[in-house]
Parts: sequence; structure tokens; C-alpha cells
Amino acid sequence: MIHCLNPDCPKPENSDNLKFCVSCGQPLVKKLQNRYIVKKALGRGGFGKTYLAEDEERLNIPCVIKQFTPNPENLDDLEDDKQRFYKEAQQLFKLGEEHLQIPTLFGYFEADKYLYLVQQYIQGKTLLQELVDEGNFNEQKIRALLNDILPILQFVHERNVIHRDIKPENIIRRQSDGKLFLIDFGIAKQYTGTVLSLRQWIGRTPCYQPMEQIFGRTLPCSDLYSLGVTCIRLMTKLFLKIERSDPLYDAIKRYWLWRKKLPQWITVSEQLGEVLDTLLEYLPRYRYQSAKDVLNALNTEAMSTTILLPPPPKTTAASKPSSNIKTFSFDVITVNAQGKEINRQRQQAEYFTEDLGAGIILDMVSIPGGTFSMGSPTSEAQRVDNESPQHWVTVKPFYLGKYAVTQAQWKAVASLAKVKQDLDPDPSNVFCGGNKPAHQLSWDDIANKPINQVSWDDAIEFCARLSKKTGKNYRLPSEAEWEYACRAGTSTPFHFGETITPDLVNYHGKYPYASAPKGKYRDQTTDVGSFPPNAFGLYDMHGNVWEWCQDVFHENYNGAPTDGSAWETGGDSQYRKQRGGSWYDKAGDCRCDRSIGFPPHAGLGLLGFRVAVSPGVSP
Repeated sequence: MIHCLNPDCPKPENSDNLKFCVSCGQPLVKKLQNRYIVKKALGRGGFGKTYLAEDEERLNIPCVIKQFTPNPENLDDLEDDKQRFYKEAQQLFKLGEEHLQIPTLFGYFEADKYLYLVQQYIQGKTLLQELVDEGNFNEQKIRALLNDILPILQFVHERNVIHRDIKPENIIRRQSDGKLFLIDFGIAKQYTGTVLSLRQWIGRTPCYQPMEQIFGRTLPCSDLYSLGVTCIRLMTKLFLKIERSDPLYDAIKRYWLWRKKLPQWITVSEQLGEVLDTLLEYLPRYRYQSAKDVLNALNTEAMSTTILLPPPPKTTAASKPSSNIKTFSFDVITVNAQGKEINRQRQQAEYFTEDLGAGIILDMVSIPGGTFSMGSPTSEAQRVDNESPQHWVTVKPFYLGKYAVTQAQWKAVASLAKVKQDLDPDPSNVFCGGNKPAHQLSWDDIANKPINQVSWDDAIEFCARLSKKTGKNYRLPSEAEWEYACRAGTSTPFHFGETITPDLVNYHGKYPYASAPKGKYRDQTTDVGSFPPNAFGLYDMHGNVWEWCQDVFHENYNGAPTDGSAWETGGDSQYRKQRGGSWYDKAGDCRCDRSIGFPPHAGLGLLGFRVAVSPGVSP
């Protein structure tokens, strides 16, 4: 089939042997730029049309082609429009190159009377599709949305670009890893505070635009207003009606009615309510002026005073479970805020070995009991509200996996008899070798990499099978145990110190923390134990894969247990906690106190786990 590129064509599909469209008579183009094969239309806006295409010069990978239709009043305006288009395309190219959650621009060109952008295709659902399929967004999902999208907007605004069409249709959750992408930058424009001349390119989606944008002037807070409208529509599931009336907005009083329209099962905290109301202010000067301001307001703990915590008691050693206990030695490294090594000490730790059969072993490191301050201080950069308030937690001695569970260990345990559910012996089909499927790699290539794409349910079944085999109570660590073990006596954002580098951790090195320089991005998992351990002798507690914990998701630590046990009451049982960050995440997401939540049945390429066991049963 050949797709007619006339944006007004009523029936654009044509047979391969035709030279002219049977519907509109326009000449047919089999390949744009002799490489892009248009497959179907994805949508249409005031600027033109968007198509799904394949790029023959890049192994037929799918891409998105956006077609713009300039409509100037004279030839001089036409040339001006083209220059603006090319300048904007260059800006979009820089944005996509520098930020992973903005689609990459592959090319731009002019053909016939149209201008074209070629961009990365993000496979997934828009938030509008997600709303239709899964129902109203609750506070937790709105907070997650804001915390994911606001850093993108901050990045864009710092480069003097305004998106100008924020709405659920222009935010996509990538299917492979759940990351949110901000799409449709085809109408973005460098802002100068002047009325824009290319009005056909201005974002004109009704009911999302603030007053100043409707009259031709855009500011960073204009995007923030649209983001606020997006949030309340996702919570209420109410949109502009066919007769153009808006059930969420009182046009006479210039007032959003979203609180009155919330379903009974959706509750919103006072803090989030204030954030949304400020985003939705009618006059720009009363809104937040930057995305960073919104993040600060969203994630600032309501308690502004500093709590002086009592000093913690001394640590206690784990009971030694028999003659199987061994010791190993290792170097503990500390770095400064620039990522430079400032100290190195030789340490020892105790461990025992579990034989899984076929030469596969599992090393379990002794973690001494003790008390630590859980959570992050309000001064810590990139902190979020579920890290508050800081509180002392006393952890009993236990054993924790020296490494995250590996592919080999998973396969050995998955072959054991079923306890409650089946296990896929080879779930990690991506991210083992630069996005190359695991089945295309040799076993030696992947055996020592961490298992990934396993759900919380899978991890629980793994622990049950391992417990049945060994007679010990293997389990996932509690969130408190995990953070205590990660910190290993430190109180800095990372057990290495104030920051990390790609020489110490497998994370997205282009997004550093503190004053560390940008570094290498590996784009895949690495063998466990490839980087230095912490003072307890645990490897890869930062980065590589997120690690499941036992706890359900809570929005903060108010009422959290202080005895190191898992918090399994209250909260949102539809989500379970993960810790540590991954190969794909920014350094700030790999901090000791950073946690996220995913549904227990979710098995993404970023998710793995390590096992814990309490002393008492001799190995």
C-alpha cells in the first residue's frame, strides 16, 4: 500500500502500482527522501499530520514523521517560515540528544510543499489511553507523573523552549520500562515574550491552554498550567464536551471545579491540592514560575523544623549459624562531591554459602544489627517526599545476598518444584547485552548478570522454593533492612560518599549527582560484583537493577515500623517497593534513600532482587 501524503485526502490508502491517489488525484510518493516508507496516519493537528513510517536505511525501524503545512500570505513569509522551521528542528535535535525522555530527532527536510520532521517512535500508551484502559489516576499516580515530567520541563525551559501543548495525549508511558516521555515538540518554540507569527503551529488544544497562550504569549508557567489541567482531567476523567462546555471549569468565575468532581474513591492530600491549585491559577504571576519550584513544593516535607534524633545504640553482631561461616576481604572506597577517591580501607566480612546445585552457589553476607537514621534530610538534593520524615530504626542481625540474584541462580531455583506459581526459567530477554535478547547471547555472557524482568510475585516464589530446598526462611528484605544494609554505617546520599561515578556504579552516567562530571552510559546490566562493595561487603547496592523489597508502597514514613520489619499494612497494596536504582537511571535515583513502587505483578527490564534470611537455622 502507498499512503497519500495530502493531509486533506479522505481515503489516503492506495495500491502499490498506482502513481496518483484515487481519492484526491495527488501524485503518490513511495518513499520520502528515498528511505522513509509511510505506513499509516497516527493523528492530525493544526500543523498538519503525523505518520508512522519505517526507515529503510536503519534496518526498517519504526519512526514518526510529522508533516507541517506552512500557509504564509506571501513568498517572504514562506521563506521566514522555513527558516523558523529549520531553527526549531535544530533545537529539537539538541533536546532529544541531551534528554532520554524526549524523542530523538532523526532528521528534517522539505519535500514538495511540505516540511517534515522524523523522530524516534516510542512504543507504549499515552496517558489518555492509560486513563481509558485503567481508570482514574489516584494521588500516587499523579505524584509519580509530576515527579517524572517536571524534570523534563525544567530541562526544556532552561534551554528557552516551551512545549505549549501539554496534555494526556502528548505524554507516553514506554511499554518496555514504564518511563514517561514528553512527545509532540513539533509546535515548541523558543520564547521571546512576543506574539508568535506561526499561529498554525501554536498549541491550540482547547481547555488546556492558559489565558496568556490563547492571546499569543507563552511563558514557562504556561506549560505548568497545562500540566495542572492534565492532572485534574486524569483524576476526574472529565473532558471538554461536544457542545464545547467544560464540566471542570466555571468560565464566569474563572475557577476550576476539580475538587467537586473527584470520584468518591479518589482522595487528595492538602499538600497536593495546594500544588494543583497553584498550577491552575488564572494569572501567570500567581503560578509557580519554574518546574523546579513545583518539585520543591511537591516534595517538601510539611514539617519544616529539624527534629533532633536521639543517638543510636551500638550495633550487635549476627549469631553465627555454624562452621560454614567464612570471611572475605575487600576495599571500601570513599569519594568527594567531585567523585574523586579520597579514602580506601581494607575490610573483612563474614558470609556463608548456599549450594544451589550444578556448581551454582549463593553467598549470604552477615549484616550486624544496629540503629540508623532512615530517610533523607530536607537538604539532600533530588529527595522526594516518600523519604520523609527521617526516623531512627533498629534492625536485628540478618543475612543478605552478597549480590543481586543472578541469571544462573534464578535458573537453578526456578527448576525446583513449584510452591504457588510457575516461574519462567529465562525471563530476562532484554538489557543483558546492549538490548540484545538473552537467547541470542551465550550462557557465559549472561550467567553472572543480575536477573531482571522479574515481578515481586516471582521473587516471592523464588524465596519460597529456596526456603523449601534449604530449610531456612529465605525472604525479601524489608525496606528498612535494605537501606540499613546499603548505607553500611554511612549517612551520605551514597555509601561511597557525596556522589557516584560510572567507575563505581552502573547507572546512566550522563546524569551525574552533586559535582561529579558526566560519564559512561553502558545501556545494559553488568556482571554482579563488577564494582567496589560497601563496608558490609555488599555489591551493587547502587545501580544495575532496582531491587524488590517486601513492603507495600507508602507516600511517607509517618507511622512506619521502627523495628526494621516490613511495612505491609496501610499504604497502597497495589504497589511494592524497590530500592537502589538501575543501569538506566540517573545518579540521583540510585541514592541510599530513594525508593519507588511498582505493581507486584510487573516484571520490567529494570527490576531484580536479592534475598535475605534471618539467623536461627544453621546453614
